[in-house]
Amino acid sequence: MKYLTGILTAIMLIATLGASTAVRAEDKKWTHVTIATEGAFRPWNFTKADGSLDGYEIELIKYFCAHMKVECTTVIQPFDGMIPALNAGKFDAIISGMSATAKREEVIAFSDSYGTTGQTFATLKDSPLANLPLKGEVFSLATDEAGAATALKQVEPLLKGKTIGVQTASIAATFLDKYLKGIADIREYKTTEQHDLDLKAGRVDLIMASMAYLSTAAAKPGNEDMIVTGPRFQGGMLGRGSSVGLRKDDTDLKAMFNDAIAAAKADGTIAKLSQKWFGFDVTPK
Repeated sequence: MKYLTGILTAIMLIATLGASTAVRAEDKKWTHVTIATEGAFRPWNFTKADGSLDGYEIELIKYFCAHMKVECTTVIQPFDGMIPALNAGKFDAIISGMSATAKREEVIAFSDSYGTTGQTFATLKDSPLANLPLKGEVFSLATDEAGAATALKQVEPLLKGKTIGVQTASIAATFLDKYLKGIADIREYKTTEQHDLDLKAGRVDLIMASMAYLSTAAAKPGNEDMIVTGPRFQGGMLGRGSSVGLRKDDTDLKAMFNDAIAAAKADGTIAKLSQKWFGFDVTPK
């Protein structure tokens, strides 16, 4: 009887502890959120000469934090190490032009998207690649993968043996590895600014990044010879668009960000900031 009583006591204790843990999880209140950004991905985020951050996402961070009624600290983190650092607890969220892809969702969670522009190419105006076929046409890997494959077949002969620069750990790098590996030489860089410099120096023939980044980079003083070219790709392995990266257990914080993103869509903040930073609307549809 004593043995049975002991078992029942243990079960009740475990149940009580479990309920207590659940209550603590539900009662958790976010008052401060640390957000990581790259600070080198104009116009999404970039570092100004005085060391301060600016860009589309930096303004959105201010809006999100005000809407969520939390204090936020934004820290600069190399893009290729962001996901491991997030899971290690070095910060609470990633807002850095990071697309929500199935591969990334294996290890972290994502909020709803706050912007999508697709991936495309850029080269120099005097390059033989300046007039790649299907310039400006958009192909979805989610709804028209066959059409996207056909578009790639049209550009493949022109890219054979060429060198393409891309940022390490980016969705553009994943795209190139799947579709153009063995056709072109893929050269990876820590930042997009580094591959821009190598394009200007003639060390790569072409670069690939988001349409928003490349159109902005081409408009910068000193980059007058850069031109966006070729087809643009969205969806599928390229993800749902730029989203807040979060630890899987932080479901409450994800809900808070989703509410803030929905508000920014509804009141026109995303559309307004899109026009300011990109010159076109990047609001996810």
